[in-house]
Amino acid sequence: MAKKANKDEQKTNVMRLLDQAKIPYQTFCYADTDALSGTEVAAVLAQNPDQVFKTLVTVGKTGTHYVFVIPVNRELNLKKAAKAVGDKSVDMIKSKELLPLTGYIHGGCSPIGMKKPFTTVLHSSAKDFETILFSAGKIGYQVQVAPEDLQKLVPFTFSDVAE
Repeated sequence: MAKKANKDEQKTNVMRLLDQAKIPYQTFCYADTDALSGTEVAAVLAQNPDQVFKTLVTVGKTGTHYVFVIPVNRELNLKKAAKAVGDKSVDMIKSKELLPLTGYIHGGCSPIGMKKPFTTVLHSSAKDFETILFSAGKIGYQVQVAPEDLQKLVPFTFSDVAE
């Protein structure tokens, strides 16, 4: 059964960065479950899937990389995504490119703490919530943060980029 993480559990780099910035957050651990997909994670954590977000990394026609943070129960609309960042088109990067590019593996990618800053877009539905959940940078861990606090660490724009 998933639980709120306690103080004895290991801190991820995301948690350390939130601590350094004095940003309040809550951690959730689901490492002892079989949850793989974002919707499974939301269910195990007994959270609204509209409020649990996944981090997707894309590459534009220009070769520029972009990060999109969208609800786990939605799919990225590549046309809307390209329009939101002002590129002709965007495509998902290959899974094997994720770790060298961001420092994160598939399933544990967070908008916080990537190897370098990328243009980031948060789905506009995040404005509907006081806090949102997303990966803490390691499979099995999520953090819950207010979008305005996330903005202090990761500059982003809001846009409806999902379907």
